Amino acid sequence: MDFSLTKEQKDIKMAAREFAEKEFPDIAEECDEKEIFPRDVWKKACELGFVGSFISEEYGGPGLGLLEYTLIAEEFWRVDPGIGQALFSTAFGAEIIQLHGTEEQKRKYLPSIVKGEKIMGLATTEPDAGSDITSARTTAVKRGDKYVINGNKTMIGNGSIGDFLLVFCLTNPEEPKVHNRFSFFIVETNRKGYDATHMHGKMGLRAYDSADVSLSDVEVPINNLLGGVEGKGFYQAMDFFNMSRTWVGGFAVGAAQGALERSIRHIKQRQQFGQPLSHFQALRFKIAEMATYVEAARNMVYKAAWSMDNGIRDHKLVAMAKWYAAELAVRVIDEALQLHGGYGYFADYGIERFYRAIKVVEIYEGTKEIEKVIISNEILGRTKRD
Repeated sequence: MDFSLTKEQKDIKMAAREFAEKEFPDIAEECDEKEIFPRDVWKKACELGFVGSFISEEYGGPGLGLLEYTLIAEEFWRVDPGIGQALFSTAFGAEIIQLHGTEEQKRKYLPSIVKGEKIMGLATTEPDAGSDITSARTTAVKRGDKYVINGNKTMIGNGSIGDFLLVFCLTNPEEPKVHNRFSFFIVETNRKGYDATHMHGKMGLRAYDSADVSLSDVEVPINNLLGGVEGKGFYQAMDFFNMSRTWVGGFAVGAAQGALERSIRHIKQRQQFGQPLSHFQALRFKIAEMATYVEAARNMVYKAAWSMDNGIRDHKLVAMAKWYAAELAVRVIDEALQLHGGYGYFADYGIERFYRAIKVVEIYEGTKEIEKVIISNEILGRTKRD
């Protein structure tokens, strides 16, 4: 059993690290404080092939695997979670287009993502439909050669700065099987009836745009129905979550690694009682524990990504990796702030930005409770209620 990365994977990981270390630090604090999307850095990331790197060469992308994409995610979040999130979000949902879109849709939308010409987002969440996306009530009604969409989405990435969204809609409300009632539509944000309001006051990841989205009689042509077939939206979303949860695990690993490294530097430099903090056994043990947590999470996330790339769709493993990595990252970053003492509470050291950012990884792309439902269902079978 070989746990080592290939030379190409190591090169990709190093390139992502060097890019992030060069481009993120000078703007990270300002982007967070002022809620600024780092557009210039996004353009550079696109030019270097980091954005949407899973998009195949046929559609203008590098055609990398999920593991390579996860390595990039890890390195970006290692330096700054907010900018890392902002850059990754611009291709959020492109996996669904590549997996399930028509050939026309793939050729029309995917190259623009890779080239840095267009920003996209994924709109599934509603005020009363979060973990349970089958509670979505945004409707798409077919009228002649178009669909008319009405509804509201909330906490939508790039809702106010994006060029188009994939919108999860109820198309077949009378369908007996609930999972067959939904479809995705590609909705350009310049269409009449589309309105988005940037959501201020997020605890973390402020460089990343989140918005309330209103769709009022928004008309889209039939060709904007993803895949050209109604009733497949739920299954398309589930395919996507197996991928997104994996690289979100990479986010967690990266943030934890970055916080660990900051902690190591700090306790080596900071002196108390006439010696560096790194000489105190209690703190040395903390570092040992944190490093162990990071390594355990990394191995699980890499295994999940590798499995997906090799055709092994293990929902249980993906859920385990995402939940475990997120929970351990929260624990590691909490310890990192503790190791910084009072300094960690201020923006100068950057660790408070990691602290504010990491909690959401336990929430989005499936809460840790939902991940445990998936794991237990795979092990014990579904209950009648499920």
